[in-house]
Amino acid sequence: MAGAACRGDRNAASGLPIPGENGARVTVEMLNATGKPGLAKVGTRLLRRASIDGVAFGNAPDSVGGGTLDSTRIVVRRGGVAVGNRIRRALGVGRVVVQLDSGRLLDASVFLGVDFAPTGLEFHP
Repeated sequence: MAGAACRGDRNAASGLPIPGENGARVTVEMLNATGKPGLAKVGTRLLRRASIDGVAFGNAPDSVGGGTLDSTRIVVRRGGVAVGNRIRRALGVGRVVVQLDSGRLLDASVFLGVDFAPTGLEFHP
């Protein structure tokens, strides 16, 4: 019971929902393919606000679109198109592609493109 109270206090202090509390838990890796630093972290925060668990973020490998993508790509690894649509709603952009891969321990990979341009977000935790 004390553990639940601690989680509730932490959640109230951060203002962020707990992943999975508003539906099935979705785990995502966020990869920046824009060339603009810091966008993967911003995208991860947007997902967290939508109760989606960003388990990793960083830069996309150069092999993805030559290092820069024009549009955001959401690649579903486990589940179906509904997983991708939930992520797309949270980000406000993205094209959903289903490429199932049981070897990955996450539900989707997001490759942020230059169409991802969030506004009005704080950049501090």
